[in-house]
Amino acid sequence: MTVPLTRLREELAEHHRQLVASELVVWTAGNVSARVPGEELMLIKPSGLPYEELTPESMVLCDLYGEPVDGGLKPSSDVFAHAYVYRNMPQVNGVVHTHSTYATAWAARGEAIPCVLTAMADEFGGEIPIGPFALIGGDDIGRGIVETLSGHRSPAVLMRSHGVFTIGASAKAAVKAAVMCEDVARTVHITRQIGEPVKIAPDDVDKLYDRYQNVYGQGADR
Repeated sequence: MTVPLTRLREELAEHHRQLVASELVVWTAGNVSARVPGEELMLIKPSGLPYEELTPESMVLCDLYGEPVDGGLKPSSDVFAHAYVYRNMPQVNGVVHTHSTYATAWAARGEAIPCVLTAMADEFGGEIPIGPFALIGGDDIGRGIVETLSGHRSPAVLMRSHGVFTIGASAKAAVKAAVMCEDVARTVHITRQIGEPVKIAPDDVDKLYDRYQNVYGQGADR
């Protein structure tokens, strides 16, 4: 496990830099985690450490109940939420949390982002749903994520009055979903300043989603 774990630590540190570069996080808020392949383990950002101080070695190794297994730094306060997702969604290998401005504004309203853009149909397969309010520190947030996204094509959920959580087949895919979530949240917000946006017909959403997920791009890079 040593070589893959070392590589995963490096990738996770880079994913956190991408959150900063994409302006999805400020100060120490937000986090990325990744499931360790073939193990009942995960890596996650340490609690309260500034992004500029993050290194591959500072990523915290935990079991899938959120408990650290190798000492060192304390894991993110969202660790139990991430762990709950991994235990209950075996297809998920990466989880991201941000308080990105526009998407979190929708979360503060308690409102799903309607599917009014082809980019939303492509990436999310419909609206970006709103999840329940949940307190930080336990697995309640994870329960809300799983309940909301189970059976839903969206890899993103807006947790009410909190922020964005995204999931993916990899941590990279979850980061991409977080970037795209903020992008469409901004566009739909701006659209509402002009007038009420027009939803895309469900049949067209299905066709757009199928094309993007199964035809667009270079195979494994999709």
